[in-house]
Amino acid sequence: MSIRIVQSKQNARLKELRRALASPGRNENGLAGIEGPNLLAEAVRAGLHIACVFVAQGSERLVEALRLSERVEVLAMPRELLDAALSTETPQPLAALVEPPDWTWAHVVGDRKESAPLIVVLAGLQDPGNLGTIVRSAEAFGADGVVCLPGTVSAWNPKAVRASAGSVFRVPVVCANERDALDLLREAGVRILATTAQGAQPAELIALDEPVALVIGNEGNGVPVDLATKADGAVTIPCPGAVESLNAAVAASVLLYEAARQRAAKSGGPLERRGGSR
Repeated sequence: MSIRIVQSKQNARLKELRRALASPGRNENGLAGIEGPNLLAEAVRAGLHIACVFVAQGSERLVEALRLSERVEVLAMPRELLDAALSTETPQPLAALVEPPDWTWAHVVGDRKESAPLIVVLAGLQDPGNLGTIVRSAEAFGADGVVCLPGTVSAWNPKAVRASAGSVFRVPVVCANERDALDLLREAGVRILATTAQGAQPAELIALDEPVALVIGNEGNGVPVDLATKADGAVTIPCPGAVESLNAAVAASVLLYEAARQRAAKSGGPLERRGGSR
């Protein structure tokens, strides 16, 4: 593996990394920026194409541990030069430009599904930490994908990627407008349930082992009223404590767990542990 030394902040690749982190999503070259050795290791494990790796001088061992292809471009530079390009308050000595998976609706509700689809729909979710946590929970509890409606933060926001702990590399995340999303879900025979704190059936009384999409709303306002009225039903999580509602990511995680529990019970087996928490 060859490593090229960079000494200037005007380096084209370094500028590309800075832009990718500042404007999440695919850049003009179809690439996104990620930070940290753990996320880069997850990207490699997920089979993502790694276009370029950036490493602070003195930390080259982190790159060697990844066993990257010889074709991957690796740039080493002074720590302060790399830090200036990164978005975190305490930057790590490793970053990369990667090609995000090209997910489509077929990955979410395609005919290949052997079990009832379980989908999360995010309606205007704005906190990237919440989005990343939901994507991680979606993977943990066997959801088929996440649909982002307009107004939802990018799944490739650096904070969202970190909160997902790499799940965003493996869980299909697609974007769609409200009308298309509802039409495509119904065409696939998926029941759409809006989450709400009041006036809804408790999660344990709803058949979440059937094809279902859980609509999670904005952190402050919940699911928009006009979207809730278009849903096929509403679901809530009973809370005996003195709180009005749960955090969006917590609510989504609890509902995903309940869906996974019901599906395991229907199949006649326990809720399997696919991987450890980290």
